[in-house]
Amino acid sequence: MPTSTGAQLLVRMLKAEGVRHVFTLSGLHVAPIYAACVEEGIALVDTRHEQAAAHAADATARLTRGIGVCCVTAGPGVTDALTGIANAWAAASPVLLLGGAAPTFNAGKGSLQEMEQVDLFTRITKWSDRIPAPDRVPTYLARAFRVMLSGRPGPVFLEVPWDVLSNGVDDAECPLPTGYRTRARLPGDPQLIQQAARMIESAARVAVIAGSSVFWDDAARELAAFAERAGAPVYLNGAGRGALPSDHPHFFSHTRKEALAEAEVVLVVGTPLDFRLGYGAGFGESAKIVQVDSDASEIGRNRSVDVGIVGDSRSVFAQLEAALPQARKAVGWLAELRKREGAKAQKQAAFERSDQKPVHHFRLAKELDEVARAAGDSMFVADGGNWVAIAAKVIQLRRPGRWLDPGPLGCLGVGAPFAIAAKLLHPDRPVFVIQGDGSFGFNGMDFETALRFRLPMVCVVGNDAAWGQIRLPQVQLFGPEKSPATLLAPTRYDKVVQALGGYGEHVEDPAGIRPALERAVASGTVACVNVMLDPDAPAASGAQGYAI
Repeated sequence: MPTSTGAQLLVRMLKAEGVRHVFTLSGLHVAPIYAACVEEGIALVDTRHEQAAAHAADATARLTRGIGVCCVTAGPGVTDALTGIANAWAAASPVLLLGGAAPTFNAGKGSLQEMEQVDLFTRITKWSDRIPAPDRVPTYLARAFRVMLSGRPGPVFLEVPWDVLSNGVDDAECPLPTGYRTRARLPGDPQLIQQAARMIESAARVAVIAGSSVFWDDAARELAAFAERAGAPVYLNGAGRGALPSDHPHFFSHTRKEALAEAEVVLVVGTPLDFRLGYGAGFGESAKIVQVDSDASEIGRNRSVDVGIVGDSRSVFAQLEAALPQARKAVGWLAELRKREGAKAQKQAAFERSDQKPVHHFRLAKELDEVARAAGDSMFVADGGNWVAIAAKVIQLRRPGRWLDPGPLGCLGVGAPFAIAAKLLHPDRPVFVIQGDGSFGFNGMDFETALRFRLPMVCVVGNDAAWGQIRLPQVQLFGPEKSPATLLAPTRYDKVVQALGGYGEHVEDPAGIRPALERAVASGTVACVNVMLDPDAPAASGAQGYAI
């Protein structure tokens, strides 16, 4: 009678779920999984740090709207991956972390790298557990997939001891489960939809905040249709960026603060009322709030809402559009907001044209935007502080799924790992890493991983030789003499990437930015353009800020 090991059953479950890549860093505790991946044709991508493996799995989950998988060895391998899982938890990203462990028969004896691992993840995953035996592998994996992708997505940790992976079971006694999760959508309560529609219909000024669920629920088309029928300006954040193209008549970006303060009704869809929305304090005192989320526990957090709808973004937008009896006219308010947007954009454009030395952040962002648009259907990975915040104000996105940032945890180090995942999934799309000089230090060695796997990308380092987003407010609060640990050396990160085998250029003159970026794209390899920035420019332009 044929038999299979626990590792073979595990990898077959991954394959059946559509997993194409497993991110890892070599460790003997999980070697049986490696062998099974080779047998089943799942690619192993080995990074230079387990945190990077977890980040790459996170980006894979986001870009596929499925699951991402990372597999790490016991003890320090698991703890190194913990930060990446914490980031996935905050971003509601369904990542499966498989952690190796000593054989169960040696538990408690002091095996190599033995430690309590399951309890580490109980507060930052949707489920954390140990697979107890080989014959339980399929059912544990089925539950993991179901838990990760139901309701608010999120990560799962499964500990897989050596003997569970290595021992065999009869195939006839351990069939792979099917039909273990539903793909059903969750429409909103019809009564609440009607209540929200009546509020929207009677209001003169309606605004929409659309967040990550718009991407996860593939709701870009429904968002646009609703915005057009409701006559509402739309402001995007998180993975929702790009859901409306930058030239859409209902897309706005510079006037969010004013619109939220003036709107009579604000529709908040798939984004929490956290620090990014001022904990809900930025809305007008008399504004009616309609909040939509797949997670009922998010509705009403930090601010009371008038209508709370539990549902997926695509279904609810379609329901609300259908519930509005006719297209609303809000031409006057939209025109006023557009006029203010133009004034702010004109003020910003002065910084984008700046010839100052060191280079202004806005000038670098503008040059990057234009080169990236000329390169094609580009994707951006945001990994840093002030330089990223300013680039986000300039980069024009035309499609969803083209902007990857850490999410609300604000975790640095996602640059190379996110870009690796993006390039593996979409080899024909140019990938640009918007990299801070501080964040480069976290997982910069994984540009070697990108080179090893022949994944061309362009890393644009905004180098102010400081932890700029922290240093500027710290100096304002306490003065320069009480702001230690905020300065860095003006390191040549281009030479670091060159040493790894890639292409690098160093830029100090703004006139040299575009040619350097164009040469980096043309190099066809992993490239780094290191641009020296003015450390005081964000404060001078009013763009610097740090939320607590």
